[in-house]
Amino acid sequence: MYHQVLDPVGGSLGLTSLFAVLPLLTLFVLLGALRTPAQWASLISLAVAIVVALAVYSMPFGQALDAAAWGAAFGLFPIMWIVINAIWIYNLTVDTGHFQVLRRSFAAISDDQRIQAIIIAFSFGALIEALAGFGTPVAITSVMLIALGLQPLKAAAVALVANTAPVAFGAIATPIITLGAVTDISPDDLGALVGRQTPVLALIVPLILVGMVDGARGVRQTWPAALVGGLSFALAQFVSSNYISVELTDIIASLASVTALVLFLRLWRPTEPLLGEPAFGPALAGADGHDPSLERRHGARPGGDSSADVAGAYAPYLIIIAVFSIAQIGAVKEALTARRRSSHGPGSTSSSPAASSTTPPSSSTGLRRPARCCSSPASGRWPYCASGSPARCAPTARP
Repeated sequence: MYHQVLDPVGGSLGLTSLFAVLPLLTLFVLLGALRTPAQWASLISLAVAIVVALAVYSMPFGQALDAAAWGAAFGLFPIMWIVINAIWIYNLTVDTGHFQVLRRSFAAISDDQRIQAIIIAFSFGALIEALAGFGTPVAITSVMLIALGLQPLKAAAVALVANTAPVAFGAIATPIITLGAVTDISPDDLGALVGRQTPVLALIVPLILVGMVDGARGVRQTWPAALVGGLSFALAQFVSSNYISVELTDIIASLASVTALVLFLRLWRPTEPLLGEPAFGPALAGADGHDPSLERRHGARPGGDSSADVAGAYAPYLIIIAVFSIAQIGAVKEALTARRRSSHGPGSTSSSPAASSTTPPSSSTGLRRPARCCSSPASGRWPYCASGSPARCAPTARP
């Protein structure tokens, strides 16, 4: 069985990393500098990755192709499957006119653009990141901000910066779960560690957002709301990732942030609100063209939107949250986990083809120990576990 050595280039992790980064560097140069179409840039980067695996890491050709095929399958399910469904839900809300209702419901909380940036880009964007991820929250929230009067470039920049705090737990913690699969470390342990770092970022992101919208004046006038939104998100993110559920972390944090802001804004308002001119584009924000019948049904009404319209606008997101929450109930989660393991074959415990055939026992700290250790042929340093990652082993475990 092939065992990856982490430092095959001169026994140095630094030198080895220069080769390991080549596929990513190739992708960035082709996409960003040469403007190569994404499909060709991806295929060329894949070819570079295979060459690096063969030439630098001495990976067998067949296993290199297997790893590429597994990566493509994982990219399709669940990553692209999540994105496809997220786009379908977004198109559903646009075609039914509920996207405009959703926008007006957020605008009703506060007419201040700085507060709207926190609520829409940060709090609601975190919810979209939790449910979909992969750029979806930036696309959706930037459209909503433009509809509320922000300039397109500023709206896009605000949406991008706002997405930094929740992205680690995006798409139902897909990055954490993927890292756990390739390192054989419990996603709960990884999520707990990440959940002790990202809350620090969440504290300052809302302040950065109001600064981007209105400069130093915006920070001076709206810092209480920014602090409430950031602090509530940070606390909920820490508590959920460490004590409740890694998968539900961003959902809980985003809902806590929105709730805290709504309650706080009932008691406090900026003294000098920054008002914007709503940019009503073709019919409804996000629509492709004018639809008079759609405008009559879901355009702005003198008496405001009905409770049924508001409920219909939020319904897709509430249903998804309910389904994911049910999936985290102990008995349901265990049944789904057992089903997933059985689909991999008898005795299978890992979804990665590169995983060790022996399941390492869990330590008292929850981190997995390697089943066996071996020395690195290139450097002679020891220990390395069967999957190639550094591990703490007793000297007696040396083969």
